[in-house]
Amino acid sequence: MNETDGLRYRRLIRPQIITDEPQAPENKSSSYSGKVFRVTLVTLAVSLLVPLIGAMILLESPVEPQYLSFPEPPLMCEALEPNVKLRQAERLFEGQLIGPESMANIGGVLYTGTADGKIVKIEDGKMHTLATLGRPPCGTQKDELTCGRPLGIRASQNRTLFVADAYLGLFEVNPFTGEVKELVSTQIPVNGKRLSFVNDLDVTRDGRKIYFTDSSSKWQRRDYAYLFMEGINDGRLLEYDTFTKEVTVLMDDLRFPNGVQLSPNEDFVLVAELTMARIRRCYVSGLNKGGLDLFVENLPGFPDNIRSSSSGGYWVAMSAVRPNPGFSMHDFLSQKPWIKKIIFKLLSQETLMKFVPKYSLVVELHDSGVCKRSFHDPHGTVATYVSEAHEQDGYLYLGSFRSPFLCRLNLNEV
Repeated sequence: MNETDGLRYRRLIRPQIITDEPQAPENKSSSYSGKVFRVTLVTLAVSLLVPLIGAMILLESPVEPQYLSFPEPPLMCEALEPNVKLRQAERLFEGQLIGPESMANIGGVLYTGTADGKIVKIEDGKMHTLATLGRPPCGTQKDELTCGRPLGIRASQNRTLFVADAYLGLFEVNPFTGEVKELVSTQIPVNGKRLSFVNDLDVTRDGRKIYFTDSSSKWQRRDYAYLFMEGINDGRLLEYDTFTKEVTVLMDDLRFPNGVQLSPNEDFVLVAELTMARIRRCYVSGLNKGGLDLFVENLPGFPDNIRSSSSGGYWVAMSAVRPNPGFSMHDFLSQKPWIKKIIFKLLSQETLMKFVPKYSLVVELHDSGVCKRSFHDPHGTVATYVSEAHEQDGYLYLGSFRSPFLCRLNLNEV
């Protein structure tokens, strides 16, 4: 055997480290515990994932979301620059008013509707119930169907109140006696479609025409989160003639139409299309009568009620925004209907609401639709879930669709 062959069979001698410390024997108990931990972790993950996957496959989603696309939200700068001006507002009647969605004034008296079906009169700092539209029991969301839920409220020049109730229809209310007169019932379909979610209204100065929105023929107010997330276009703008008692459809195929506001000359009506973050316009008199167009699109949030401002423009209230810079969950999910389906298979509406960031925003628009100024309350510290900004005698009264109070902001201080 030559030297090369000998090297092939030579055993490799590994270097050894010599220390004074005795070498610890292999810890078999520690190895066994690690295996048990891993098995337990995997078992737990499987026990959670299997039911979750099963629910995603087997459970039916209550919504059939539509595919929607939005442009990039406007930058929050200049007139939209974030601030905390809404935090200067004071809360009124806290704990005594639940969900004062909308307001109207006759002289120095303020009127609003509440979540327990009441029309409330506020005068000289005191509050009392003027009228109720439905029948008891009242006080919970389950009771709304029969108790009623007053939303939009307006005062005409002849000192009469007009109220839009989400479940019951349109009403005329005597502001002095509390007498209630039904004008439009939700039990009577209009053009073959039922009125499921009567929302806001406005009335002409002579009191003859009432313009109102029906947010959906499918979803009721208590399911507003379903309506918003589904994005279905079954909402309408309607006109009620108090002389002929006829109801006419002016616009249809709207996605969650909400606030309504007549122009100062009463030649057109503005309609907030909440799901689409825009405001539509419908001409109701003059040369353009019957015409439709966009008044403003790509708003920084989702518009609720629209009300006139003393400058000749419009106040628009928003309880949720599309932050830029930032991330808009609604814009993201709108192009992924399948994710929306999964969300509503697993979460209730109330649970989902807890994940919606609280950000109250009120903007004042010029008569051209350009933003003039904005008041913010990031995180909804003082003003939460704002639904309307109603200007009266130098103050901005802020309604809410679920907060237990009104807010009042002194416009001379902001």
